[in-house]
Amino acid sequence: MDKQTEEAYFAGGCFWCTESVFQNVKGVETVVSGYAGGNIKNPGYREICTGLTGHAELVKITYKPDIVSYNELMKIFFATHDPTTLNRQGNDRGTQYRSAIFYTSEDIKNVSAQFINEVASTMWDAPIVTTLEHLDVFYEAEAYHQNYYNNHTTKGYCRVVIQPKLAKFKKEFQHLLI
Repeated sequence: MDKQTEEAYFAGGCFWCTESVFQNVKGVETVVSGYAGGNIKNPGYREICTGLTGHAELVKITYKPDIVSYNELMKIFFATHDPTTLNRQGNDRGTQYRSAIFYTSEDIKNVSAQFINEVASTMWDAPIVTTLEHLDVFYEAEAYHQNYYNNHTTKGYCRVVIQPKLAKFKKEFQHLLI
């Protein structure tokens, strides 16, 4: 990893939604959909969908902290999914759709916990259920999951679920748009 970039790992339900939001953020270099937090090696989408592997769908965000801060990324994360519903985002249900921040250092864990307590908790009326989980390994999702929204804008899920989420994001975070 380039010293001028850092990585963030966010699970906010369906990775297609999370990926499509962060692809539009100034300072984000890459967004990769994948899996983490489970109990088998090299999982595939079909295994993840059962909810039995313990993995979450998440994105790996490579970003330039001199352009967009980790705190700004967390604010976007908490504003663009519902961190108050346990193992669920909309109609997507199961542990694979949990709200989680995967951390790679104690510093990131502490910063994330502080953000949840001081900022995210003021953004929502209900208690935040987002978990903080140590990232052991990130498994990149299959190629057909990468850049999903941009490749399938006319599909029903993209029109009904992702487009409204993107519109809300673009309205609230104009100052961070590419």
